[in-house]
Amino acid sequence: MTIWIAKIDVMLKPSVNDPPGLAIRDALRQLGFGGVSSTRAGKHFEISLDAADRPAAEDAVQSMCETLLANPVVEQFEFTVAAADNPNKDA
Repeated sequence: MTIWIAKIDVMLKPSVNDPPGLAIRDALRQLGFGGVSSTRAGKHFEISLDAADRPAAEDAVQSMCETLLANPVVEQFEFTVAAADNPNKDA
């Protein structure tokens, strides 16, 4: 078994209203960052998992996202999976 690191980003779909993103945008404008035209808020996860190979790790992460980490009705997700010994390089 190999230890894999999954990096997962979950964001609201573009058509879904994002009140936290709007609040962040407004706060940045009040702090003097007038050039900010829009902001979207999301979630980031980093998960270590054991799997036999990259496809098995990717399948597990896909299932995690679909089952718990993202709501497919209003959110979309992206992820990368890399071997833990060098998480910035594909194995």
